[in-house]
Amino acid sequence: MPNRFYGAFDTERFSGKQDAGDFRTPFQIDRDRVLHTPAFRRLQNKTQVFWSGEYDFYRTRLTHSLEVAQIGRSICHWLQSSGDLLADDFHIDPDLVEAACLSHDLGHPPFGHAGERTLNHLMAPHGGFEGNAQTLRLLTERIFSARRTGMDPTRAFLDAILKYKTLWTELKTDSKLPEHHFLYDFQHAWLDWAMGGNDFPAELPPGKERDSFKSIECQIMDWADDTAYSLNDLADSVRAGFLRIERIEAWAEKRGEAMGEGTPLGELVTAIRKRKVDPFVGSRIGKYIRATVLVADTNFLSGASNRYRFRLSIEPSVKAESKLFKTLAFENVFLSPQLKQLEHKGNHLLHGLWDVLEKRYVTGGSIDGQDFQLLPEDAALEIAQADTEGMRARLVCDFLAGMTDGYAARMYKRLFTPDFGSISDLIG
Repeated sequence: MPNRFYGAFDTERFSGKQDAGDFRTPFQIDRDRVLHTPAFRRLQNKTQVFWSGEYDFYRTRLTHSLEVAQIGRSICHWLQSSGDLLADDFHIDPDLVEAACLSHDLGHPPFGHAGERTLNHLMAPHGGFEGNAQTLRLLTERIFSARRTGMDPTRAFLDAILKYKTLWTELKTDSKLPEHHFLYDFQHAWLDWAMGGNDFPAELPPGKERDSFKSIECQIMDWADDTAYSLNDLADSVRAGFLRIERIEAWAEKRGEAMGEGTPLGELVTAIRKRKVDPFVGSRIGKYIRATVLVADTNFLSGASNRYRFRLSIEPSVKAESKLFKTLAFENVFLSPQLKQLEHKGNHLLHGLWDVLEKRYVTGGSIDGQDFQLLPEDAALEIAQADTEGMRARLVCDFLAGMTDGYAARMYKRLFTPDFGSISDLIG
């Protein structure tokens, strides 16, 4: 049955090519193209909260993305079954939402958000680094590594991963460089295409106001990500021993948060005491899904696409609970000395790799008069053919951002640890 929710504007690909003759829908093609790429597979060895590979049961970027995709699809089905704005032939496509959810962390570098901050610092002279901007770069320019091309996404899919719509220079000031939540300046053409060539109105200036303007699929992906982040990562923190009952109680007392029966923290503590954290998380995920409702909206793009005719409304109490759990994890886990020491290690590794690769491939061209070939041949050749120092730096950054935690650590040891490495190890 055709889905009237989407039109030619939504399914158009940047190249203008048609999907004629394919038994799949355009959005199923988008999803499948993401699933079968090395960039997606590498997420299995990229840090979510705890370093990947330390224990088998901790979530990685890959398992997190799969969970976000499942939650996103469930929200689509819930919205269609629970309201009167959608119908069997007029609904938000779960394949499209799944594609966005699977893709939302593709651009994140090794070592979690610490790695993202490190690369942004190192790329400050060349337009910065941002995980979501890097996701856009992969999908549009880099994801098929053999050809160094993008996947020719549909407009609706590309727009669904655009959490931020502000360019780096639009946030840059004389005294401060952007820390996050931006697109690279050279991506303005993709942003313009996603918006159908429509300029942002004055009431959506660069920054938070503009970034809050999202398609309905992007809003669903965002809430699915928040749900997984605030609940599933919480469960990992309990298993890892960071969130013990006494620590939660002390934190709640310090902040004046309620811990009684029926409160979120009280129910979490009860679940920990009964060793039923997984059932607690599972029921909460269902609650967060059912807390969503579609609301009609009117804006400068609502006439061009149904994707902008609706916004996702979330029950305030559930939104507040999600924020509470994220704050609990952030202050007790992410700010802990144990994780900060690991973040420092990741920062040190990326700094070391950047310093030697920048000297060899971006600025100097040699190290102590010798042209050591440190990168794979195809990457080195592409960098050598780049016209400017900024382009060379961006390509080196692409290489570092594409690394898994394990590959970055091994390459660092090969370069700097005298007794590590062998001929067979050089393949990665």
